[in-house]
Amino acid sequence: MGRAVLICALALVGAVASARAAITVQDDAGNAVTLAKPAQRVISTAPHITELLFAAGGGERVVGTMSYSDYPEAAKRIPVIGSDATIDMERLLALRPDLLVVWQTGNTERQLAQLKSLGIPIFYSEPKKLDQVATSLTRLGQLLATDATAQAAARDYRQKIGKLSAAYAQRSPVKVFYQIWEKPLFTLNGEHIVTDALRVCGGRNVFAGLKVTAPSVSTEAVLQENPEAILGGERHDAQAGINIWKPYKGLLAVQRDNLFMLDSELLVRATPRIADGITVLCDKLETARKRRP
Repeated sequence: MGRAVLICALALVGAVASARAAITVQDDAGNAVTLAKPAQRVISTAPHITELLFAAGGGERVVGTMSYSDYPEAAKRIPVIGSDATIDMERLLALRPDLLVVWQTGNTERQLAQLKSLGIPIFYSEPKKLDQVATSLTRLGQLLATDATAQAAARDYRQKIGKLSAAYAQRSPVKVFYQIWEKPLFTLNGEHIVTDALRVCGGRNVFAGLKVTAPSVSTEAVLQENPEAILGGERHDAQAGINIWKPYKGLLAVQRDNLFMLDSELLVRATPRIADGITVLCDKLETARKRRP
């Protein structure tokens, strides 16, 4: 009888210890993600996720990425297992991942269904607000057991955003059209992190109220909104990008020469580098203010 009690007690201690060793965090979809031990082999399915994993101290644990995962430099040397259209499931499984970090709206429903069917823990990454970049770092740091690095990166990032917010808090608002492509004409709505970046600088996204995250809009809709500034990614073609607006002389942004090209990856990727993108963004909007009559 004594031996049986001892065995039960030892089993209970083992169960408690195992429970304590397990790591549970909440992902951006609101799901609890539990790992029995820190992740050692991670698959990233989006460029912003790859950057977050590196910033959180887990770059050496990333065994597979998707196309365009090009930052930091070391990310370019990681095997690519797919694109936004397809994932090579055989190659993914051959990498023996113990954690999949997935972009919920950037990956197709078919891809998400395939990944869920594997039975591998999934963390959905979808930062929509600037502070969620910091919380993404700390949660990924927990899953990787790189907490110290992740927390330091989150603190540094929050300090940069805080300084920018304080510097531009009292600036007058600037109506902005943010263009991500011209044919067809696409923008971003208020759910995207770009809108939060604009807010820091005193910018107001004229299409924030649209329901689709990356909606197509008409030329007429932009002209009707008559933004004070138009922002878009850098393009080599002089007739492309935001330059398509130059013939519209009645447009306020054109009248005041407020067609600004930016490094769009620094703004659309929800990573710590977005602080650098916001620094440039705020400077552009300050230029627009100075050009007011």
